[in-house]
Amino acid sequence: MLDKVVIANRGEIALRILRACRELGIKTVAVHSEADRSLKHVLLADESVCIGPAPSVDSYLNIPVLIAAAEVTDAVAIHPGYGFLSENADFAEQVEKSGYIFIGPRADTIRTMGDKVAAIRAMKEAGVPCVPGSDGPLGDDDETNIKMARSIGYPIIIKAAAGGGGRGMRVVHAEANLLNAIALTRTEAQAAFGDGTVYMEKFLEKPRHVEFQVLADGEGNAIHLGERDCSMQRRHQKVVEEAPAPGISLERRLEMGERCAEACRRIKYRGAGTFEFLYENDEFYFIEMNTRVQVEHPVTEMVTGVDIVKEQLRIAAGEGLGYRQEDITWTGHAVECRINAEDPENFLPSPGPIAQYHAPGGPGIRVDTHIYNGYNVPPYYDSMIAKLIAHGDSRESALARMRGALAEIVIDGIKTNIPLHMDICSDAAFLAGGTDIHYLEKKLGL
Repeated sequence: MLDKVVIANRGEIALRILRACRELGIKTVAVHSEADRSLKHVLLADESVCIGPAPSVDSYLNIPVLIAAAEVTDAVAIHPGYGFLSENADFAEQVEKSGYIFIGPRADTIRTMGDKVAAIRAMKEAGVPCVPGSDGPLGDDDETNIKMARSIGYPIIIKAAAGGGGRGMRVVHAEANLLNAIALTRTEAQAAFGDGTVYMEKFLEKPRHVEFQVLADGEGNAIHLGERDCSMQRRHQKVVEEAPAPGISLERRLEMGERCAEACRRIKYRGAGTFEFLYENDEFYFIEMNTRVQVEHPVTEMVTGVDIVKEQLRIAAGEGLGYRQEDITWTGHAVECRINAEDPENFLPSPGPIAQYHAPGGPGIRVDTHIYNGYNVPPYYDSMIAKLIAHGDSRESALARMRGALAEIVIDGIKTNIPLHMDICSDAAFLAGGTDIHYLEKKLGL
């Protein structure tokens, strides 16, 4: 097992990684910015290293400083968590070239899956269904692009190959707007990602967002842990997630999960990963792969009993997979609400000191958070401060427990989106199951 791990992240995921390390007897090093000295995982870690001032570019995104933290503490591995550098192939490469273990996929895998065009090509070769599209980057010949869009059928969407997080995409409903949309998306992609490559896909009008969790050992062995529904979104950012996805049969789950696992075997994927799909009319269409642990991983852990972060650590240590596919079963239903420090009306961030925090409890309730009474939420980072997870024997039971937990949780001193979650978890369409990715924005009038 790994001797000592640098946790190259902050907030709830850093604390989550620290707890998994403790269970496995691994020493921990918490790196932190000057603004994050009072984070809970920093106070609990075996060692801590200040890596720079508050801005992320000077601290959590500073690759040489992160590697230096591993060097001065005599650590053997670095866990990137999610966000920041977790899907940065250059970081993974420099970590391993410096003699440390990167707890995640190999750099070349991250590069392939980070390039949406290359990822789609790899998935098609592995037999994973994809959205009809250009099957590669768009060229500069206008007539060719017009003909391609006609053959796919409007509406279509232009996407940046290096895009992510909802950025670098534009929907086109009519041929008259096509060439301008391609040019604008190229310009935006170059500015945002340093890569102006774009591609074309059929735009599905009322899809759901369904993703499959996988674990693989890098030696050609892989399993899947089933699917999650993440369709409740605002501006391409997930708000509520659940597992399993409503209305998808066990047979369909096993079929698609096996396709994802087989794709991992073909590319010799290493670690935890997630295949994201658009789902419409009982058909799955691959859109991207996340080569890291997901924010919403707890709902999968609750229904399978598998500790995904501990499996990441075991795989990185060379122990291989701790499970076979036949070991995986799904029990009950789990729902996760992302609690953000933001105004529930206009979604503006609401940093500041927490005057009072009270965690909910009861059967099936889990809270992943780094906050505590008196903690000061800084204005420099993502606004998510907690994840509230409820598990029950059925979807109805899980949602009932979630409503109780939302009524019980107290976070005073700042504004949060808890009122929005209470509204969603009592919404008739959401309770019926199967809402599409546009539902929440329409409900909010956005």
